[in-house]
Amino acid sequence: MEKINATGRRKEAVARVYITKGKGNITINNCKIEDYFSVPNCRHIIKQPLEVLSLTDKYDIKVNLAGGGITGQAEALRLGISRALIKIDPEYRATLKPLGLLTRDSRVIERKKPGQPKARKKFQFSKR
Repeated sequence: MEKINATGRRKEAVARVYITKGKGNITINNCKIEDYFSVPNCRHIIKQPLEVLSLTDKYDIKVNLAGGGITGQAEALRLGISRALIKIDPEYRATLKPLGLLTRDSRVIERKKPGQPKARKKFQFSKR
């Protein structure tokens, strides 16, 4: 098996994922997953597709992550891993799709409007 690559996005974060056969090592921007994501919840989000399919020890994953915050990066990485696993075996789709692991979360930050301090917040109104 050669390298399989896929892309995942969430908010401003972009994850380029490369999967090869291996022992279950996850490397993000040349760092171990524990060093890059210190929050255990983010590590759990990332490993979700692998745990659902019981593949945690079968593949090595190398990732280039850019943009966004830690939650956006973790969810972009989860989508990228899910997409790469489907390229390896299309039958995984039936398991991942109902759990929402193949859906790109398209919510992004709403733009700031002129005459307002933020996107929806208004300046205090004074009648007199």
